[in-house]
Amino acid sequence: MITRRLGPHDLPAMRALNALFHDAFDHDPAFVAAPPDDAYLATLLAKPHVFVLVAEHDGTVVGGLVAHALDKHEQARVEVYIYDLAVAEHYRRKGIATALIEALKPLARAAGAEVIFVQADYGDDAAIALYTKLGTREDVMHFDIAVD
Repeated sequence: MITRRLGPHDLPAMRALNALFHDAFDHDPAFVAAPPDDAYLATLLAKPHVFVLVAEHDGTVVGGLVAHALDKHEQARVEVYIYDLAVAEHYRRKGIATALIEALKPLARAAGAEVIFVQADYGDDAAIALYTKLGTREDVMHFDIAVD
């Protein structure tokens, strides 16, 4: 298994990662309902503050994460937010999620980040156990606010 950061020419791997997210997140239609075109994905993957990492086994995407570097306003610092992280069911409990986070750490440091943070849903015991092993838990509330 290898981990690597995707770039603008890795569109098939990005599409495979979105399909994996679709499966891992209970077939959330957001990952397949209106797929972006190649130009959008290439532009996204070229952004230095967007980190898309995949774990591949024999050339197949078996896990991945998408993270964003966020510039802070109260201090001259950066934090990296893991927006999505998933591993294909057959490959879970093999250290792949941990390997992806470990691969993100030097990228986050190079971006000037002091911390990586991630959310977990209540009831997602596997994610909570993983993140508890790797970091410090903070209990927060999350709200989605419509823009219309």
